[in-house]
Amino acid sequence: RSEGVDVSVEGPTQVNYREITIQPGAGTGLHCHYGQLIAVVAQGELTHYADIYPDGVHVYATGESIIEGAHYVHEGVNEGDEDVILWVTYITPEGKPLAETALENCEG
Repeated sequence: RSEGVDVSVEGPTQVNYREITIQPGAGTGLHCHYGQLIAVVAQGELTHYADIYPDGVHVYATGESIIEGAHYVHEGVNEGDEDVILWVTYITPEGKPLAETALENCEG
């Protein structure tokens, strides 16, 4: 797709890249981010639970991209039978963790 993506983080920023593998039946656990995350599903299907979707869930297939904004609680789960591999770029305020699991800190 040729659509642009707006990314905005205030102040000094850190950019981190990770390849994440989620085995069948496993998930990320509930969490949020302080900045933005851009990911590509390199393999498998990721079921993504978040209130931002009309039905509270969206399935991302191999080759699709995910853009997560700051502060909302969500969880990714591998409900398939093969590993999910994600290529993830985090754009976050300097000094903040890549993910926040203390959900009381997720409201921004």
